[in-house]
Amino acid sequence: MRPDTPAENVDHISEAARLERTAELYPEDAEALLLRAAAHRELSGDRPAATALYDRLLASGTGLDNPFLVRALKASNLWEYGHEAEARAIIDGIRTAAPRDPAPWVIVAEALEAHDELEQAHEAFTQAAHLLLTGVTEPPRATHPLLFGRHRVRRMLGAAHDEWDALADSVHTLPITLDELHDPKRVWSLGSENPAELEAEITRLRAELGAYREALSRPFPVAILRWPADELAELTEAYPSLTEEYPTYEEHLAAIETALRELSASGTPNLGIVTGTVPSYEAFAASEGAAPGDATLLPQYATTLAARGRAVAWPPERGAECWCGSGRTYGECHGDA
Repeated sequence: MRPDTPAENVDHISEAARLERTAELYPEDAEALLLRAAAHRELSGDRPAATALYDRLLASGTGLDNPFLVRALKASNLWEYGHEAEARAIIDGIRTAAPRDPAPWVIVAEALEAHDELEQAHEAFTQAAHLLLTGVTEPPRATHPLLFGRHRVRRMLGAAHDEWDALADSVHTLPITLDELHDPKRVWSLGSENPAELEAEITRLRAELGAYREALSRPFPVAILRWPADELAELTEAYPSLTEEYPTYEEHLAAIETALRELSASGTPNLGIVTGTVPSYEAFAASEGAAPGDATLLPQYATTLAARGRAVAWPPERGAECWCGSGRTYGECHGDA
């Protein structure tokens, strides 16, 4: 169940509890699972419980994949139920640390924006843009919300377009322009008695909602299972029946790329790759009461890993390292048609 599911269609408290129980079973995936649980806690209105989950992650003593994102989400949540001073202190700490991941920047800047701190929001968006996008001609998809958020805040401040705004326009793909989407006067059209104005605003809102749903859907892709070379060798040695599924490592990699390209050509969105390990797979097989040598378990295992937030989006960004782990760029490796 996705955290953006309407409250009338899901019991957010029960879903949060389910995710927390799952995190106990899979501690290696606790970060992704507990972040989703915290989102459900926030949507249920239990913001102190969400903060407790963020604190649990930060105090876990294990290496988090993105500790700054956890801190940013905690700050945003704290501010929503009256802990402004603590939220501001966390935001200042994140900005000082200057993480190289765009997600924490988006969260803290939008938190400032939501509380009418437009100048500070603009400063945070701009600081992140300079840090992550200086000299970049083709911004990675993960940085697009930075550019769009900065454009939105500048429109509200009445600032003239600059080079970052032009870059935001260049990566914007919806039929409604950013200038229209971020027009501060749009809110007034919602009270208009002119049907044409209302219809135009509904079109803009649908475009925004489409972009929002697309962004939310990305962490939950259709995933293909990949085995590193050493794990695949261990797997097929322990379970020889799987050599029929995986004749050689090279054929395994080629089959992944072929399957993903075929899915993409058929119009399947949000494709990804999950990486398996033998101990994890054996534990999954045991939980299903099945033998690890049963090849029908493999797609179920892949789906489970994806649901636990382990999928990496395919295809990689242009110039990014290939998904296979060769160390070469995707275009030089499996992306070379």
